[in-house]
Amino acid sequence: MIPRRPSNIFRSRWKALFWAAGVLFTAVTFVGFGDKESHQAAAALQDATGTNVSDADLAILANLAGQ
Repeated sequence: MIPRRPSNIFRSRWKALFWAAGVLFTAVTFVGFGDKESHQAAAALQDATGTNVSDADLAILANLAGQ
């Protein structure tokens, strides 16, 4: 993404715009726009044995951790 001599990018506004567009394009293709399903309720937490974790269990762990 960064050329050998970065000062050459900013000598021209067009080169700077194309470089910035490339950076944004790379960021969007890597991260993406996000899923529409991400606003759904989270699934119930399960421990290693497969049983659901309750708020009381989390409170006990927080107490042991000193929080």
